[in-house]
Amino acid sequence: MTASGTPATPDRIVGIATGYMGAKQLFAAARTGLFRALADGERDIPALASATGLSERMARILADAMNGLGLLERRDGRYRLAPDAAAYLTGDGDLDLHPFLAFLNEISYGHWLQFDTTVDTTEPGELKMDDDRWKAFMAGVMRYNTLHAAMLARSFDFTPFRSLLDLGGLSPDFAIGALKANPGLTARFVFDPASTDAVTGALAAAGVADRATVEPAPTDTADPGGEHDLVMVNHVIHRFTAEQNRAILTAARAAAAPGATLLLLDFLLDDDERQRSIDALHAGEYFVIDGTVVYPESEVQEWLTAAGWRPREVLALPGSPRVVVAEAV
Repeated sequence: MTASGTPATPDRIVGIATGYMGAKQLFAAARTGLFRALADGERDIPALASATGLSERMARILADAMNGLGLLERRDGRYRLAPDAAAYLTGDGDLDLHPFLAFLNEISYGHWLQFDTTVDTTEPGELKMDDDRWKAFMAGVMRYNTLHAAMLARSFDFTPFRSLLDLGGLSPDFAIGALKANPGLTARFVFDPASTDAVTGALAAAGVADRATVEPAPTDTADPGGEHDLVMVNHVIHRFTAEQNRAILTAARAAAAPGATLLLLDFLLDDDERQRSIDALHAGEYFVIDGTVVYPESEVQEWLTAAGWRPREVLALPGSPRVVVAEAV
């Protein structure tokens, strides 16, 4: 019985247990162009089948599944895009998530088939990669980072700042978003040397290279120094040990002016009555893929305090990690 005295139902259990069915049909709908076929307006099943090359039977299965999940609207046998599908699944909206869905389908999903072994052994799955799989992996991961950067730019005001240090991140999109939001901002990228060409190219493509410098350095030993009023540590901590993270956050503090702001973005486990599910799910994803760690927020805040940062607030970004906002003391 529920707290209100009504009988409990199995809906939530069944919905979770069959979630992989919806995921696989989403991946198939994206891969076959179902959403792009609706970018110019609504279609019925024969028109969807013709536009995608699917059989009418399969077009109906996928369209109905996406309608049931809320990504398509349906009226009188004709289907149209819901607002989130139009924004993220057509290539014409805010951001195209197709590379991320391809990564989940081609790389991540296969790893989850090893999850029982990971649970029983506390060991990650076997990462078998060739050139094509690495390309799919990196394209998907970087597109997911682009989504996170877009959600951060939507949620945080970059206009008060003048000097940004981006320390050890995987993607330049976070700092590029800040540079675009604030024409008076300059940025230093202290990234792993393997990222230098990618970061330099992204800055040039975004038209902000004249306000940025790139300084290659291994993230766990970098000591950038400086008097920055904004420091970013994005998708860093899950890749390193607790000891390494303490050193990274200490180096970040040494590069910050008194009162500077730190943005630490990553998935985090919390101590709330209800854990935010996307973080806990990524704890499993990161571990089964390569053994990396989603740390408890409480532990991360202890590192920050010891390094000379005062945690101020936590931003939960839509479909993305959380951001611990801290102040240099």
